[in-house]
Amino acid sequence: MKSSRWTSLRFPSAQPLLFATLLILVGLSTPVFATLGGDESSVEADRAHMNAALKVTQNQAYAVHEIKSDNGTVVREYVSSSGRVFGVAWQGPFAPDMQQLLGTYLPQYSAAAKAQKEGRPGRRPLHIQEPGLVVETSGHMRFYSGRAFDPGLLPQGVNANEVR
Repeated sequence: MKSSRWTSLRFPSAQPLLFATLLILVGLSTPVFATLGGDESSVEADRAHMNAALKVTQNQAYAVHEIKSDNGTVVREYVSSSGRVFGVAWQGPFAPDMQQLLGTYLPQYSAAAKAQKEGRPGRRPLHIQEPGLVVETSGHMRFYSGRAFDPGLLPQGVNANEVR
């Protein structure tokens, strides 16, 4: 069998450059959201990435940063007066990327969701209530909604039902 001359060629100096370029492109294309438990500083980045309008509603214990995109998806990020995101809620025609919304809570969410779905086959609303994480999702094609919060991060005097 004859060896191709192309398979034996190596471009060692180009490989690291190509790899670095790919990493940068992947990093730039990944959306960043203010994740549950994160800080308020990424809300503006979220708005810019979604090319969306931002409306902030302030009350005594927290602020709601509502980001509404052109496609109709609305994400509300609940930020305590200390600057931490204690809850997120969403609704719209597209299901959100849970990794973006939940951040470090994703493994706990994934395990609980998997266990719940194994016990109840079919498409049903999801209700997870575990120490440190509550997630409720529902929806159907073209309308998804849900909320997630960490009960331990709720500001004093704030009811969990306010995250909606």
